[in-house]
Amino acid sequence: MKSERHTDPRETRLRERLETIRVRSEKSNSWRSSTQYLSRLVNRTGFVPIRTRLSREDLTFLAGARDEVIAFAELGIRLLDLHQPQDAGGITSDPDSPIRRCRACMWRWPCPTFRAIAEAVDR
Repeated sequence: MKSERHTDPRETRLRERLETIRVRSEKSNSWRSSTQYLSRLVNRTGFVPIRTRLSREDLTFLAGARDEVIAFAELGIRLLDLHQPQDAGGITSDPDSPIRRCRACMWRWPCPTFRAIAEAVDR
């Protein structure tokens, strides 16, 4: 018999947020080629003379930010896939709210991994 999956609204919200970050990042233009050009414009004070002030560190960040954000979002989604709630079984005083545990780490739901992801994404 196939067990029915209980969708936690917190998981749904996190998954949607991570998926939005991933999709938005994939649609953005990569700064990799632009940063090569902009790096040559760095002046003596260490900035590129355009409307916004970009330091060398900013350019280094922008060069890989898109790919890093995509990787981060994919990691978060993979961790959410691993850390899912499951019915812990056993006797409970409230049959409508059974005790649930994480299927990956067996901690009581929500597990520390899920809470860490939620805290990081909700900042």
